[in-house]
Amino acid sequence: MKRFLTLSIISLSLLAACGRKDVAPAASAKEPPALPRDVQAVATSTDATIAPASTSTQPGTPAVATDAGGVIVATGEFVSPVSSELSAKLPGRVGAVYVDEGSRVTKGQPLLTLETDYTRLNLQRAEADAARAKAMADDARRDVERKKGLIASNSIPQATMDRSQAAYDQASAALASAQAQASLLRQQLADAVLRSPIDGVIAEKRTDVGQRLGDNTVAMVVVQTSPLKLRFRVPERYLASVHKGQPVKATVDPYPGQTFEGRVSVVGGVIDSATRSLLVETEFPNRDGKLRPGLFARVELNPAR
Repeated sequence: MKRFLTLSIISLSLLAACGRKDVAPAASAKEPPALPRDVQAVATSTDATIAPASTSTQPGTPAVATDAGGVIVATGEFVSPVSSELSAKLPGRVGAVYVDEGSRVTKGQPLLTLETDYTRLNLQRAEADAARAKAMADDARRDVERKKGLIASNSIPQATMDRSQAAYDQASAALASAQAQASLLRQQLADAVLRSPIDGVIAEKRTDVGQRLGDNTVAMVVVQTSPLKLRFRVPERYLASVHKGQPVKATVDPYPGQTFEGRVSVVGGVIDSATRSLLVETEFPNRDGKLRPGLFARVELNPAR
């Protein structure tokens, strides 16, 4: 019995000794050596400038409007409904320019004139030829009238009358040709003046005095400023609430506190499957010319109930 107790005590002592055995601490990660001071400054500035890439809509795509207290609020950019690239009807050298970029112009206003010295000289000669042809035609006509009286009394043969009539026909044709040449040169003088086809603003001036223009050389770009259009997209739930003719209001940064009024001109008939929205186009009269193409605007629209 004593022997059994002795063995038990020895076993318990061994177990206690094993329990008190220290567990080796986990190896800690070895820290990298410190960077030099000049390198630390560069690394810190680089980390501060790195940012995740942001997502944005495709350029040129109007942002979808939001709903603020029952009012549709959107942003957009004013665009011109008409932009004309103007070329002279005839090639030639620019003699005078009457406008510059940013100039406001009206329909029919002269923008530039080509050199027309030789055309004017040719016109003078053509007018002189037409006057001489008219005199010859008048003389031939009077001769025919005299011959008609003589042929009625059988005083002259028919052949003489026929020759007078032929001479008159030739003189009349020569007169028509001379007059047509004079008219052509007058038209060339008129075409030498480049005029604005619309009321608007000179967006680009691509020529100057002394430059030679070819058949397809664009000399000016004119954009219409009245009216102006503005487009934006609204959620599809407003499909039945937006109609052509609805009033809209717009504000722009250059004129704080001033509101510009326009109307819905087009309501898109197709829903964009990606944004679940439809296009709305508005038109602003802009009679005072304050608004310009490219100007950023904030638009408010009250949906119909």
